[in-house]
Amino acid sequence: MGQNQWNTTLYEGKHSFVWERAEDLFKLLSPQVGERILDLGCGTGQLTEKIAAAGSVAIGIDADSSMVEKARHNYPHLQFAVADARDFKVEQPCDAIFSNAVLHWIPESDAVIRSIYQALKPGGRFVAEFGGKGNVKAITQELFSVLEAMNLTSSTTFIPWYFPSIGEYTSCLEKHGFEVIYAALLDRPTPLSDGDAGMANWLEMFANRFFLGLSAEQKTNVIHAVEDRLKPMLYQDGTWIADYRRIRVVALKS
Repeated sequence: MGQNQWNTTLYEGKHSFVWERAEDLFKLLSPQVGERILDLGCGTGQLTEKIAAAGSVAIGIDADSSMVEKARHNYPHLQFAVADARDFKVEQPCDAIFSNAVLHWIPESDAVIRSIYQALKPGGRFVAEFGGKGNVKAITQELFSVLEAMNLTSSTTFIPWYFPSIGEYTSCLEKHGFEVIYAALLDRPTPLSDGDAGMANWLEMFANRFFLGLSAEQKTNVIHAVEDRLKPMLYQDGTWIADYRRIRVVALKS
């Protein structure tokens, strides 16, 4: 799995929607006082802190050391660790594992689900939301079209995310012993901050794998061309709208 290179300043400064749009998922988690809850892919810690504020024992893990360092700086009273979602261990089994906007970065879903299952108590719950089938379809189509039109070769020749259907993902959960009690695929058009710069910021943050091997000038030219193509579809009243589709699931360890 190729690692995305995260810019924590850009992440916190321009992409707060990642955690601010998690209210409905947080309600599904419904953290209780005294529960031990792992925030899988905690980023810079905002949702880990929200779980802790509900009275739970919150622990955050993320594969990116810069994210974990920033989370520790933001919330020094909480526990954060660098760990790989495909192969992590916990000191004590968890009542719940929570994950927001993370799992579409990890195509090895079997390994992730196996690790989650092993980390939960019997009856423990897994509550997650991430990109589902058709997520950012317009953005990725135009990225590939522009790269082809400019005769540029990116190191990414496939969509570098995991966007499963409900059937695919729930079947995978059930195969590993989970009972799926809720699953939905939701259109969630998401406004991007910073006005005209919103789409460029999004591409810099979340699509940088498409630009590996390109010069700075080539990257800038690609971004501008993608913006031109997307503007009729995804730009409204001075704001860019990302064409998000999300899978949301709740599953119990049998």
